[in-house]
Amino acid sequence: MDYKPPHIIDFGKLGDPGVGYLSIAENTKLPFKIERVFWTYYTPESIVRGRHAHHKTEQILMAVTGRIIVTTDNGKGNIQTFVLDEPNKGVYLPPNVWHTMQYSHTAIQVVFASMSYDGEDYIRDYEKFKQVWGK
Repeated sequence: MDYKPPHIIDFGKLGDPGVGYLSIAENTKLPFKIERVFWTYYTPESIVRGRHAHHKTEQILMAVTGRIIVTTDNGKGNIQTFVLDEPNKGVYLPPNVWHTMQYSHTAIQVVFASMSYDGEDYIRDYEKFKQVWGK
């Protein structure tokens, strides 16, 4: 299956500074149907999370508050860095990318995933990741 490379998705925003804003994520506008949602918070700034890729799961990472620096690696030398610091934008991660995240202390990350949790879907060893996806 051909996946799009990592990229920013702008969910847009409705409202104004006087009343606040609303952003919407609907399955009709996403690159996959959402099967799982999870969030991380109170992550110390010195911690780098992620450090894995997936065989099948697609994800969209969003910083609801704070800042998250997402680094992706496709195993072929293409490394990208995304700064998530607006609650109406997220980064799409196909299954074929190694990714890490570093958070500001106030960051709350929400993740939309295309599959339910399956530990077998994770590639947690970088060398194995390069063998699978770096061809």
